[in-house]
Amino acid sequence: MSLFVQQIFNGLKVGSVYALVALGYTMVYGIIRLINFAHGDFIMVGAYTLCYTIPLMVNAGMPAWMAVVLGIVVCVIVGVVVELLAYRPVRKKGTNMTALITAISMSLFLQNTAQSLFGSAPKPITTIFDLEPINIAGVSIAGETLVTILIGFAVMITLTVVVNKTKIGRSMRAVSQDRQAAILTGVNVNRTITLTFAIGAALAALAALMYCANYPAASPTMGGMLGLKAFVAAVLGGIGIIPGAMLGGILVGLVESLSKAYSAVLTGGIITSAFSDAVVFMILIFVLLIRPAGILGKNEREKV
Repeated sequence: MSLFVQQIFNGLKVGSVYALVALGYTMVYGIIRLINFAHGDFIMVGAYTLCYTIPLMVNAGMPAWMAVVLGIVVCVIVGVVVELLAYRPVRKKGTNMTALITAISMSLFLQNTAQSLFGSAPKPITTIFDLEPINIAGVSIAGETLVTILIGFAVMITLTVVVNKTKIGRSMRAVSQDRQAAILTGVNVNRTITLTFAIGAALAALAALMYCANYPAASPTMGGMLGLKAFVAAVLGGIGIIPGAMLGGILVGLVESLSKAYSAVLTGGIITSAFSDAVVFMILIFVLLIRPAGILGKNEREKV
């Protein structure tokens, strides 16, 4: 029983990180219907920023987690520059296919740039949170785990309020539903899209903080699989839906954690914990066969 409880909290921890990343995918897709495959690499940018700024914060007598402020600034700058120089020209003159190819190209560009600057070996990151473990149901839970879970849910609630209750959120919803009508009502579409990219990049920096608090290392390719699983989470919950991104992230985290813990036990060692990634993708396929729009998504008819 203690192993099960432990794995549930582990799943919630990693699922909350996936959810933060999935929220970034959802924000961008909800506005311009673009899968920003470079989003996972924004997390890598945030992780390297933390790697070099945490010692500065500690030497200045400040908490290590305050380095996330600089991480957010750097990630927002990178996200906005990518949108202005790469995505906006394609959005004006290209097609959905060219936009997809551009997103993949930006991901590879950021990864190779990081490898050229920092090398391919992972760089360790100083301890971010110095928290005592908490006993729950007889199980010792790391303080970082609880902080990650709480931040994940807090961000989801905040984004939901911003999108549904603020002027900025109304502009985002207007651009998402009908871009031409939004222009006629006075919405600055380009500014709204750029702001959406900035919010997504800020979420990536926050996800980098929580990821590095639990897995303290930065590498050029760290955003690859992390971003892919977060994309799976966004699609699973219903891409473009904020609560769906959170739900999908938690489900992916739980499935991954439980499959790693019990796969070898239940199959007599035939299937190892390395199979957990395949389990996640198989569940995605199964869910999409039943609900093509995701768990919280709604099927929409398209005119042809």
